[in-house]
Amino acid sequence: MLIAYPYLLIAFTFCVLLGFGLGRYRDASFQNRGEALISKTIQANFAPPNFHLLNHITLQLQDGTTQVDHILVSKFGVFVIETKDYKGWIFANSKQATWTQVVFGRKFRFQNPIFQNMRHVQAVEKLLDFLPSSAIKSLVVFVGKAEFKTEKPPGVFAISELINYLQGHTEEVLSLNRVQFCVGRLETTRLAITRQTDLAHLQSLERRLGRKKLN
Repeated sequence: MLIAYPYLLIAFTFCVLLGFGLGRYRDASFQNRGEALISKTIQANFAPPNFHLLNHITLQLQDGTTQVDHILVSKFGVFVIETKDYKGWIFANSKQATWTQVVFGRKFRFQNPIFQNMRHVQAVEKLLDFLPSSAIKSLVVFVGKAEFKTEKPPGVFAISELINYLQGHTEEVLSLNRVQFCVGRLETTRLAITRQTDLAHLQSLERRLGRKKLN
């Protein structure tokens, strides 16, 4: 057993590192246009070993599942990103449960994405419970042609603002070993990226929230 242990450790490390590369490709077909744009933007500006991007992460919780659009693990923190591909006018208030989208005079209400992302952040915090909560950041990024008609709440960004925000984090809060450990735990805990997983997640949402398709 003492002889075999180093080989098991090497094998685990190899699987984790392999996941860094494969994860970029295996989840691409499960992303919508906005999510694919965010992935492309982040990958073009933030590369390993200091940064590792995971996309379309489904995590099992006690009351069902939650699905995170993107998790960027870096030496400068763990960024949990909710992507919204909207057009029209957006009326937002960080404290209200719903926001309003107006397209050609028609109004549509949607869940406050800050609240929506809280569930994602809490799931990541529980999984990475060895990190201080201050190391895990919540970001909501709007792509497309949406125009905010109210003041944009803190933590909400246009895609053009995302790069500057991430580049503004220059204080190292995780070592490279800790970054790799976080990625390894996320990769080994996430559910398989399959249509079956997505269907089960939608069914979980329906049980938890009725017919509303919210994460």
